[in-house]
Amino acid sequence: MNLEKINELRQWMAQKEIDLAYISDPGHIAYFAGYESEPHERVLALFLPLDQDPFLFTPALEVEDAQNSSWAYDVRGYLDSEDPWLLIGQEIRTRYPQIKTIGIEKNALTVDRFDALSQQMTSSVRFADLTPVIQRLQLIKTTKEKEQLIAAGKWADVAFEIGFRSIKEGVTEQAIIAEIEYQLKKQGVSQMSFDTLVLAGTNAASPHGTPGSTTIQPNELVLFDLGVVWDGYCSDATRTVAYKKPTEFQEKIYQITLEAQLAAQEAVRPGVTAAELDQVARNVIESYGYGEYFNHRLGHGIGTTVHEYPSLVAGNDLVIEEGMCFSLEPGIYIPDQVGVRIEDCVYVTSDGCIPFTTTPKELLVVE
Repeated sequence: MNLEKINELRQWMAQKEIDLAYISDPGHIAYFAGYESEPHERVLALFLPLDQDPFLFTPALEVEDAQNSSWAYDVRGYLDSEDPWLLIGQEIRTRYPQIKTIGIEKNALTVDRFDALSQQMTSSVRFADLTPVIQRLQLIKTTKEKEQLIAAGKWADVAFEIGFRSIKEGVTEQAIIAEIEYQLKKQGVSQMSFDTLVLAGTNAASPHGTPGSTTIQPNELVLFDLGVVWDGYCSDATRTVAYKKPTEFQEKIYQITLEAQLAAQEAVRPGVTAAELDQVARNVIESYGYGEYFNHRLGHGIGTTVHEYPSLVAGNDLVIEEGMCFSLEPGIYIPDQVGVRIEDCVYVTSDGCIPFTTTPKELLVVE
């Protein structure tokens, strides 16, 4: 349970005259309450009042796990046969009868669930958005959070090592993914932070391609994009390697991408803006005439979820501060020819940044 961040949220609520915060995103519930769960279609919620005890609302089958987590307050469970919104309404009216304003996560709460909650409240209750303050709270990581992200990054390095060892002619992308995740599970990593990507040859020319039955062939590049969840925190990293000797063109595209990634990483420091970092990488790729093939933002924040605020993209004038954590992942994707992406997530220091992953970025040729 993160009391420091709970208290910061409550200070903001007092300033904005918000009586009750309803946290609906499972990643954010883990961030504040310390209880990790993926409820799927069921309702999982954290209700945090301004000046009374909060409570967790969970499916009945999760109550014991929630009580055994670091969460120190009440847990209210519900059966699948019960209407969760009816019970939530009853709990709120009983526990916090004087509330006038409820804070919700507009970027995480579905319209259907917002309607269900609204129907349980009187017409005098108004709603306010918690999204900006939660983004801000997550933006600057504590020393402990940095350590958790470093640990998650080390497991990404382990995953790369497993994946590179699995490269053989005729092996499918899916088979390599299966080997990575099987070996990690044997070592205690129970969850990837997103669906692992292994993309061979021209498949890598799609930034978010779908791995399948494509096989590894000599003189092609293989792109690995992966991460794990460790102690509640995520890693996310990308490496592109060659199987057998790459062509001159493949090596050229790789070296341009590497130059862009290293330039962006070198440019990170407090005071620069998110847009400026994006432009540093983009300038390198554009200087070689491949700007149109770098078709996504430079990076995104990372923490208890793999994609957090901020977005490192043109037009975002957010000033980078010490303690921020985000990805740097330029790529060049030329349809039907080649795809290269190189990515590390980093922690901003007083005068630069520290990557969470240390797998070398010079082009690895697997023989």
